[in-house]
Amino acid sequence: MNLPVVLLLEGLLYAVVFGVLSLLRREGLSGQLAFEATTITIIAVGFTKLTGFPTQPVLFLVILYLLTMRVRLLVDIANILAQRNMFNQADRLYALAARLWPDRTSYLIVRINLGTLRLHQGALDEAIDTFKEILQKSSQGHLGVKHEAVTHYNLGVAYRRKKLEAQAIVEFAAVLDTWPTSEYARRAEAALAKGRYKDKPSTTGEDTPGEK
Repeated sequence: MNLPVVLLLEGLLYAVVFGVLSLLRREGLSGQLAFEATTITIIAVGFTKLTGFPTQPVLFLVILYLLTMRVRLLVDIANILAQRNMFNQADRLYALAARLWPDRTSYLIVRINLGTLRLHQGALDEAIDTFKEILQKSSQGHLGVKHEAVTHYNLGVAYRRKKLEAQAIVEFAAVLDTWPTSEYARRAEAALAKGRYKDKPSTTGEDTPGEK
């Protein structure tokens, strides 16, 4: 098959696959991601046709992923730094991620993890304000079920650390309503059962929630 056609199909399929994944995660479609993927694909196809340079489909897919997922990749790196108590470095990466033109969902993910960092640093009021702001935007359809669950959980942890037990119970219960079969729900159930002030916040990692 003609290489430019292969790149074009690869780029379009990439946009469709990530669109479907966003819908499955209840994040809604990202017009920005679709636009960026389409634009990068058109540039790559045009460059290949004009120069005759044999752009490898695998390399093109890697570049496409790195460019469109730049914000979430930076958040993942920042989370790793925060887990190692490198809070200042993590803070700078979160700030950088927020400046790299994130779409609405990616921006909320940055805010969730920044709130979690503040929670680890003991800035409880700032963390609570951040999590409440995020949850107020959840009805707009840009906050996936996983991120909504972790936000409720971490808000519950922040309330409990401030000894606001009634508010903490409401947030832990909200985790069970949001994603009852998740690891976050298991931790929320444990928090509700023990009723102590030792619960640990979670990041938004793709697998089992880690701790910074």
